[in-house]
Amino acid sequence: MSDQTDLLQGTLDLLIMRTIALEPLRGWAIAQRIQQISDDMLRVQQGSLYPALHRLEHQGWITAEWGASDNNRRARFYSLTRAGRTQLTSEVSKWGAALGWRQSRAAADLGLCAAGTSSSPSSVR
Repeated sequence: MSDQTDLLQGTLDLLIMRTIALEPLRGWAIAQRIQQISDDMLRVQQGSLYPALHRLEHQGWITAEWGASDNNRRARFYSLTRAGRTQLTSEVSKWGAALGWRQSRAAADLGLCAAGTSSSPSSVR
């Protein structure tokens, strides 16, 4: 894979993990939340979202459980695992270093505390 593809996958993985750090969400809701928090600048298509979700699940960073959606339809809800929280914290640190942020600034900007837990999703920029 090219460096560009790796960067794009890593960015999408980070966005997905950050989005589900606070609460389990179904795939459609993850895409909608990413679009919302990016002020409609980012739109994740199903052809990118679901392969990324499967990849993250295979890596053990997220889990998926069946549940009922708001309209009582069966849906898979994705949540972050303990290993996923550790990976999310690591990725935030890497992005912060790449952007020249101090680690605490990177965590704050992405709504994470030092222990890898999350705060409000609206704090993601």
